Amino acid sequence: MSFTLPPFKVVDTAASLVNPYVHRTPVVTSTALNAKAETSIFFKCENFQKMGAFKMRGAIHAILQLSEAEKQAGVVTHSSGNFAQALSLAARNLGVPAYIVMPENAPTVKKEAVKGYGGIITICKSTLAAREEAAVKIQDETGATFVHPSNDLNVILGQGTAAVELLQDHPNLDVILTPIGGGGLIAGTALAAHYLGKNCTTIGSEPITADDAYRSLKSGTIQTNDEVNTIADGLRTQLGDQNFPIIKQLVSEIIRVEESEIIEATRLIWERMKIIVEPSSAVPYAALLAKKGRFRDKKVGIIISGGNVDLQNLPF
Repeated sequence: MSFTLPPFKVVDTAASLVNPYVHRTPVVTSTALNAKAETSIFFKCENFQKMGAFKMRGAIHAILQLSEAEKQAGVVTHSSGNFAQALSLAARNLGVPAYIVMPENAPTVKKEAVKGYGGIITICKSTLAAREEAAVKIQDETGATFVHPSNDLNVILGQGTAAVELLQDHPNLDVILTPIGGGGLIAGTALAAHYLGKNCTTIGSEPITADDAYRSLKSGTIQTNDEVNTIADGLRTQLGDQNFPIIKQLVSEIIRVEESEIIEATRLIWERMKIIVEPSSAVPYAALLAKKGRFRDKKVGIIISGGNVDLQNLPF
């Protein structure tokens, strides 16, 4: 079955809609990290975004698409991580109820953050089936609209606004590198690069221990991971039927990296750039170092996806 890309108009409109509700995060460079990678890197610092991650963009955009009646009924999602916080904060800022299904093993710090942003939490067992069942129950009881963290076109378009801003600031990028978890960020980034870049290629990066996206792109069908053991906890999710067709059409390749490479890249960013990034955010720089021969002397954009770090469990 053929797939038609969302048109430029919706990508452009998403950026205009999201802009008043999010930070325009800085793009920074590092002479030391450039020298180590032998290229010019422009880091889009979504670790400075509201609630600390790019996911605020998708959450805001998804809620803005709802009718007034739908907004009154609220939104619901299941997440133990950044999207739970993003949807809670976005909903609060727009005056919309947010129902968040979280597994019982979710870190207490994340539960407290969701509560702090006004999310109404339902705790469930730590299985995908239990999450989905709880979300459906809330939908039936409240009429709330379900918003998937990554497999939702409106979320994808919102996530892509980070790359839109990056390309507005640096229109001559040759490549944009992003991490891949659920696929929302890279799909949105690829759309932005396709329409706004000047022959700008989108490349993904993921842990070799969670390489479902790499295998999916190779096989042409969505693959899953039987076990996931990576320090890049934000990348443990899998692709969906909304983002994978975009990825298949617009993402040129996915680079896999070892856990030791992720840890080293995280440490370098902390030490040399003096900014806090979560390990998932360091995966693109790890990929750049692992394959630096192919990026030498190019202008490379990297989306630093977030900075929500468990300071009690640092990797170095």
